[in-house]
Amino acid sequence: MARQVEIVKSPAYQAGDPEAVTARYRIHFKPALARPVDYERLVSAMQAGFIRQGKEGIIKARAVEDRLMLDSWGVASYDLLPKLRALRIPTLVIAGDHDFIPVEVAARIAGAIPGARLVTIRRCGHFAYLECAGEVRTALDDFFRLTKTRR
Repeated sequence: MARQVEIVKSPAYQAGDPEAVTARYRIHFKPALARPVDYERLVSAMQAGFIRQGKEGIIKARAVEDRLMLDSWGVASYDLLPKLRALRIPTLVIAGDHDFIPVEVAARIAGAIPGARLVTIRRCGHFAYLECAGEVRTALDDFFRLTKTRR
């Protein structure tokens, strides 16, 4: 965490330098993926995206991210559970058992949505659609098949 804070405070990061931003996310997402090969693939794709966006695009994206954080985690009364309880649509929540966000959080989200289904994918991290694409596809196919037969 100290290294991330150091990077975030650096002039290069503040200016939107793609290398500095990549260095920060390299640390941030390290615990988010279960397999090193997927981690390296994600970091490479992110780095390419940061280079394409350029400094101006990075700074714009950061402003959006900062605003989202301020409007959610920055508000003491922030609570999406009442809104989730009001949903009346078929919902599938997918979680990886190696995600840095605990599976219990995904279970709480699924539990708040009436009729939601939770699928936990083993040996998978935060980016299930990248790391475990086959398992995600199977979960989606099963979900849509079940949803279609219930109508």
